[in-house]
Amino acid sequence: MSASPPPCRGPLHLAAAVDLPGVHDAAPFVELARLAEHGALDFVTLGDGFARRGLDALAVLSRVAPATGRVGLVPTVTTTHTEPFHVQAAVATLDWVSHGRAGWAVEVSATEAEARLFGRRRAAPRDALWREAGEVADVARRLWDSWEDDAEIRDAATGRFVDRDKLHYVDFEGTAFSVRGPSIVPRPPQGHPVVVVDATAEHTRDVAVRHADVALVRAASPAQAGAARAELRGRAAALGRDPEALRVLAALVVDLGGGEHAAQPGHGGGPHPTADGPLYRGGPVDLADLIAAWHAAGAADGFHLTPVEPRRDLERLVNGTVSLLQHRGLFRTFYPGATLRDHLGLARPANRYAAHAREAS
Repeated sequence: MSASPPPCRGPLHLAAAVDLPGVHDAAPFVELARLAEHGALDFVTLGDGFARRGLDALAVLSRVAPATGRVGLVPTVTTTHTEPFHVQAAVATLDWVSHGRAGWAVEVSATEAEARLFGRRRAAPRDALWREAGEVADVARRLWDSWEDDAEIRDAATGRFVDRDKLHYVDFEGTAFSVRGPSIVPRPPQGHPVVVVDATAEHTRDVAVRHADVALVRAASPAQAGAARAELRGRAAALGRDPEALRVLAALVVDLGGGEHAAQPGHGGGPHPTADGPLYRGGPVDLADLIAAWHAAGAADGFHLTPVEPRRDLERLVNGTVSLLQHRGLFRTFYPGATLRDHLGLARPANRYAAHAREAS
């Protein structure tokens, strides 16, 4: 592994979390998503989990979708104790509702307390749960391909809604489940909604290199982030994937409560480790300098930022940090396309079953 990763030649990508603990109304989430969209951020994330109190992340972002027009929407979806068929249908529906702006952040449930909520099985080790999560990501893509893009006929005269020859069984057999298919939802606008995986822990990295479009890495230094990026892209290439199609974002918690230049003394203006992950405490200008330096050094393709105080810090991020990066020509001032894949510079995947049918003919 190279100690000095090559410079990132692609554009800078920025995303932000819009979690609002204790909020039980969709309107504040709409406000934050619109603010992120004003800054042309690639996407926003919304956390979720069986033990978390609050609204369902998928439902909230489905409400946010019609109130926004460009920003990507990425809810956390827990694959443990859930039916993969229902997971993929829900994510595909969000992609339709948002006209191609959906992603999903894969997560697992590893506690006995959460397992007891379902009463079906005891909590398994995290490595086993993440192997299952990888299978869910795999079968989700197969189910999204189970409808060819032109499978819908909608011919009122003949009463035919779909061309049955363009629906496909996936016949997937996993270690914990099996799925026949096809899906009950037509192929999503993006083909495959974007898969996001926090690849900080070793037991999550196999899922990331096999299935993720975006990998998040919690790193407290550009060297740490760059090493993780090089490893993930190298492992993806070894599996036959194009490493250029894996976006690796450094994940930081940010506290922008200081002035314009207010990096916390003693940390060199950079993040420092905390129980919640690397924390950057300072001002919007210093954060812009950090983002520019890490990206130029090849440490990351972009950043996923979690505000300590969502309303205050996201506003300072968009109106301060992002505006400065745009002024320097380091970040876009408008969206280049309509879908989340467009924002990330990722191609729309070909339908595997349609491709096989063409080869057979």
